Amino acid sequence: MKQKKLGSLAALRRRKSPTISIAEMYCGPGGIALGANLSRVWQGDRCFRFQHAWATDYDPDTCRTYTNNILKDNSHGNVFCSDVRDLDITSLAHADGFLYGFPCNDFSNVGETRGLDGEYGQLYKYGIDYINEANPMFIFAENVSGLSNANSGNAFEKILNELASSGEHGYRLTAHLYKFEDYGIPQARHRYIIIGMRRDLNLRFEVPRPSGKMVTCRDAIEIPPISPNAKNNDLTNQSKTVVERLRHIKPGENAWTADLPRHLQLNVTGARLSQIYKRLDPTRPSYTVTGSGGGGTHVYHWSEPRALTNRERARLQTFPDQFEFFGSKESVRKQIGMAVPPAGAKIILTAVLKTLADVKYQTVAPSHVYLDGE
Repeated sequence: MKQKKLGSLAALRRRKSPTISIAEMYCGPGGIALGANLSRVWQGDRCFRFQHAWATDYDPDTCRTYTNNILKDNSHGNVFCSDVRDLDITSLAHADGFLYGFPCNDFSNVGETRGLDGEYGQLYKYGIDYINEANPMFIFAENVSGLSNANSGNAFEKILNELASSGEHGYRLTAHLYKFEDYGIPQARHRYIIIGMRRDLNLRFEVPRPSGKMVTCRDAIEIPPISPNAKNNDLTNQSKTVVERLRHIKPGENAWTADLPRHLQLNVTGARLSQIYKRLDPTRPSYTVTGSGGGGTHVYHWSEPRALTNRERARLQTFPDQFEFFGSKESVRKQIGMAVPPAGAKIILTAVLKTLADVKYQTVAPSHVYLDGE
C-alpha cells in the first residue's frame, strides 16, 4: 500500500514563504481559483498564500478559460480536461488543500431535484476518493442552497458524514449557507460552503463575519464604465416582442407581476419562475445569475429593454474585466452562471489562510450545520 504523506501544520508555519498548494476538482472557469489567487494573509514579515497544483473540468471552453486566466502566470499548475469518471485519482498530485464545487444539477431547487438519485448526484464521491488518497490539510466544498433539501435532507447529511470521516484522520467540518449579498457581492447568491480542517491539526474553521455593505447591481455594472473594447460584451439581439414586453416591465418586476397587455402576457401553466423577464432593481443587488435557461432567464437591464451582456453578468459575479471567457456566447453565459463569485471565494479562503496561520478574525456562528467530525 502506498504511504500517504500528510502535510504538517508546524512545518507550514515555519516556512519563510508559507505557500499552500491547492487542487481543484470541477473547477469551472475559475471563480474559486481567482479568489484563491487574490487571498493573502500576513503574519509578521511572512505572507501565507495559495499556489495551484492542478485542476480538472470536463468542458473544453471552461478549461481554456481557466488556463488562460488562472494559470497564465503559474508554471506549476495543470488543467486536466476530462470527465472525472475517466481520471486516475491515485495519479493526481497531493495538495495541502482541496477545493471542489461538486455538480449541483440534481440538488438545485430548479428542475427535478433528484438529489443523490440523479445522473450527477453521486459525483461528489470522486472528491471523497481524492481526499482519501491525499489527506489534504483542508477541504473547501461548495453547492447550491437546495442541497439541504435534497432527498428529504438525507443527501446533505450523507455528504457531510462522508466528508467528516474521509482521509486517515477525518475532518472537522463547518457548513454554512453564505448569502453573498451580505458580504458586499452585488448579487443575491446563496450557496453552501463546507470547510473541513483535518482533525489531527486541531483547528476549527469559523465563518467570517459579513461586512454588512450592500453593493447595488447598478454600481457593479456602471462603476467604472465598461470599456467599449471589453471582451465578452456583445449585446443580445432582442425580438420586437421582447423589447415591447420589457418596456412594460418596471425595475424589480417580472413577467408575472408587471401589468402587461394581453398580447404580451406569457401563456404558461404550472410553476412560474420569478426570474422570467425580471428587470434588475438598480437600488439592490442583482438576483441570482444563472448559467442556463430559455427565454426570459438572461437577467434584464433596469432601464434599457434588453438582456445583460456576458460582461455585465461577469461584473455581477465580481470577475474583473480583464478576465476573458472563451467559447460561444451561450458557453460563456453558462461558465459565468455556474461560477462562485471570486470576491466571495476570496473572503472565505482568506479566513482559511488565517485559520492555518493562527491569525484571529471576526466571525459569526454557522447558520445551518456544524459537524465536528468526532
